[in-house]
Amino acid sequence: MTVKPSGEDLLALAWVKSSYSTADGPNCVEVAHTPGAVLVRDSKRPEGARLAVGPDAWNGFVAHAAA
Repeated sequence: MTVKPSGEDLLALAWVKSSYSTADGPNCVEVAHTPGAVLVRDSKRPEGARLAVGPDAWNGFVAHAAA
């Protein structure tokens, strides 16, 4: 599912980029945690679409990536 918050919703989200990302890195994603989902966006297109992932799916992804 993709979501595209707008207006005040965009300002209220605290987007976080991986500490492994660099300022000049071409392939970075950012995440923002909401009560019902984790939103993922392309750091090069912050106004673009967001991917909404359920908390359980996100936790599974992070666990798999860390293994």
